[in-house]
Amino acid sequence: MVSRGGAVKGAEPPLDKKGAKAAAKAAAKAAEKAERKAEKRARKARKRKGRTLSRQNLALAWSTVRGRKGGFAAVLIAVAVGSAVITACGVLLETGISSGVPAERYHRASVVVGGYQAVPVPGDTDPRLSERVRVPAGTVAQVAAVAGVERAVGDVSVRLSVLREDAALDGPPVYGHGWSASVLAPFTVRGGAEPKADDEVALDEDLARRAGVGPGDTVTLVAGSTPAAYRVSGVVRSEGPLDRQSAVFFTDGRATELYGTADRIDAVGVLAAPGTGAGELADRITKAVPGVVAYTGDDRSDVETLDVGQMRSFVIEVASAFGATMSLLVVIVVSGTLALSVQQRRRELALLRAVGATPRQVLRMIGGEAVLVGGIGAALGAVPGILLALLLHRVFAAVGALPSGFSLVITPLPVIAALLVCVLAARVGGWLAARRAAKVSAVEALGDVAVEPKKLGWFRLTVGALLVPGGLAVAVVLPIVLPGESAVEGAASSALVLVVAIGLLGPKLFGGIAGMLARRRRGGVTRFLALANSKARARRLSSATTPLIMGVTMASAQLFSATTLAATAHDQAVAGVIADRVVLSDGAGISPDLTEKLRAVPGVRTVGPVARTSTVLTWGTGDSIQYRISSAQGVDPAAVPATMDLGVLRGDLNRLTGNATVALSRMVSGTVGADVGGRVDVHLGDGSVENAEVVAVYENGLGFGDVTLPHDVVIEHTTDHLDQWLMVDADKGADLDSVLKDHPTLGVRDAGALTAAPSDGADDGVSLVLNAVLLGYLAIAVVNTLVMATISRRREYALLRLVGTRTGQVLSMMRQEAALIVVSAVVVGTLAALPSLIGMSYAIRHSVFPSIPPLTYLGIVVAAAAVAWPAVMLPARLALRPPAVEAISQPE
Repeated sequence: MVSRGGAVKGAEPPLDKKGAKAAAKAAAKAAEKAERKAEKRARKARKRKGRTLSRQNLALAWSTVRGRKGGFAAVLIAVAVGSAVITACGVLLETGISSGVPAERYHRASVVVGGYQAVPVPGDTDPRLSERVRVPAGTVAQVAAVAGVERAVGDVSVRLSVLREDAALDGPPVYGHGWSASVLAPFTVRGGAEPKADDEVALDEDLARRAGVGPGDTVTLVAGSTPAAYRVSGVVRSEGPLDRQSAVFFTDGRATELYGTADRIDAVGVLAAPGTGAGELADRITKAVPGVVAYTGDDRSDVETLDVGQMRSFVIEVASAFGATMSLLVVIVVSGTLALSVQQRRRELALLRAVGATPRQVLRMIGGEAVLVGGIGAALGAVPGILLALLLHRVFAAVGALPSGFSLVITPLPVIAALLVCVLAARVGGWLAARRAAKVSAVEALGDVAVEPKKLGWFRLTVGALLVPGGLAVAVVLPIVLPGESAVEGAASSALVLVVAIGLLGPKLFGGIAGMLARRRRGGVTRFLALANSKARARRLSSATTPLIMGVTMASAQLFSATTLAATAHDQAVAGVIADRVVLSDGAGISPDLTEKLRAVPGVRTVGPVARTSTVLTWGTGDSIQYRISSAQGVDPAAVPATMDLGVLRGDLNRLTGNATVALSRMVSGTVGADVGGRVDVHLGDGSVENAEVVAVYENGLGFGDVTLPHDVVIEHTTDHLDQWLMVDADKGADLDSVLKDHPTLGVRDAGALTAAPSDGADDGVSLVLNAVLLGYLAIAVVNTLVMATISRRREYALLRLVGTRTGQVLSMMRQEAALIVVSAVVVGTLAALPSLIGMSYAIRHSVFPSIPPLTYLGIVVAAAAVAWPAVMLPARLALRPPAVEAISQPE
């Protein structure tokens, strides 16, 4: 269409020269920008494609896993079992943090007010106290004045023994209380009446049944070691279960008299007013009453019986430490299993390199396989891990490490944690295993498929060579240079350091052993073949044998360190007890006033009372506070020379007087850095703290306790105010029974009855169980790797048979290889454990000879053979079943 002016409608005016240049420049910039965007998109696409966890790479990894199910089965088993153990540790850890047991005597109380049963340590877990932290009696009135409190009741507990036919009644511990505290359960009278006189008591139904008494009968109760007869006024029943304790109720006045003081009480039970929540009321009490802790829910049981809180802390500590150890072992075992798997695929990887696969592609492929197998294995181990946690929970309860009713907490968190640890272990193990396979050139890769490369990487050789003297130095030098427990811990770590060194230098080590044995020409063709195979396949032999070496090393280190500690404690106690006789109790303890009565017996030269407790020592290191929980004893320094020999190295025990003096064992003195004349903060069992002067350092800490305090100080700050035993230096004709006949729970024994300071049997039981789990995992790893290494050699066995070797000769060759594996593992594992044991023995008792019971060591050897021998011979027999022609034609 043409307009009147002759111009075309809609046409642009003609550009001048300057406009044309600007337009061209803009077009160029737009094209450049579009090109940059396209290149950026391409880089992102290549990056996504090259990631280990990209969809394409995972698909490739899945196809290789499906094509080599047998090769990846061993890795899957190692990861799954490791995941199960880590999951079980996580469940126990979460149980210790979150779980508890229902309150029994405080069942009706909405809130229980008590002291803080731990020592505050900034930046660290607060250690639990072993004795009850009491609160002032005036706390009852303060709590009662808080809004929302319907009633506040003070409660005291007195440890008792019930006599039946002049013997202490078995069963749960028996505690006496004032009748006013019966409302906290509540207890209701089922027969008879409440106690109204000081010689009357009410017993719970189960205790009355076991004691064989009812209303109107007489029952003998022992408080401390003093018996007294009471009339049973009634039998009471608790509204809830009463499984962990038995209850005896006195009048409030008699309970206070037995308790020993009217100024302090154990706890305050709070009944909330209608419409008041427990949490809200606890907050109000905490704000209104300073210096106390308000407990609600299952936490009330921590105040009711002290063992609940102590067991909770113990489970948290054990689960954390064991979980960390198992995580490290899983990484080592999975890495070794993956290394063996990659070695068996050298032909396949060589072909991939030959057809153009880059090192990065090989690394990504193996990384993807490791992540896939690790994830699947970790998921498969989740349910067995929960079942293992259930089993460990029952075992812990059976050995006394957990109270009855302590429920197991199961959430997804431990499973997720185990999944992350196992996938990470598999990823790291896959990367380590694939490094060499990815680095070599295609020509070298094809040349390496027939025979293993003889040379190890320089980094591997360097690290392994440095770890050997490092491990030996840690075991030998640290016990000489460092004081206290640092020396023991350093020596103990050397075993793991040497195991890692053996894993790195294993091919050189086992190749050298095989070469040395090959110099002897005896043994025939099967011996020659076994040694030639071991020398040529030293990498495979090392990967398969390392878990067995680790098992022998850790079993030796764990078992013989325990036997060395036990033997040292026994020897110190036997040599240190110089009293003629000892008075022991079958009940809660010995009343302190009995000491003077025995001293008055003709022929008795001295009586040394010993009270037991636990202390928390704290000291500063730079900006942080360190602590150590130590067993302690209270002694009369005047009686010590005639009753016990602590092996004093420095100082004078006669200065052990007053509240601010302490004697320490050599080990603890070195740990806290306090020698004679120095000072250390001693937190007594009930939380009282003294900045005490060290007046003596002694040797026999394992036999008698690492901390020694004045007797009166310990008695004052224990829950029951009782002695553990009395050590008597007397003539043979001294008639101790003239005093003890009125104390049926006490008895006189020879001094040999004291073999060592009392230890917690639950700790020993748990250690035994966890060591069994750890060694069980290593046993599974040993079987796993040996079966994997043996079954993969079916083509080799077939070739031997095709060139004329008889099946019997092949089996004979495998028997000699199995013997070589067992003997090498036992010898090398023992040598790896010995420096640790020697160093620990020297640090503990200044002797380079640890206690190694021959039968226990024989058991380790037999166990190693029982695990390894079938793992080699059974797969070998299975691999020899098919005809040789058929077996050699099968794919790898």
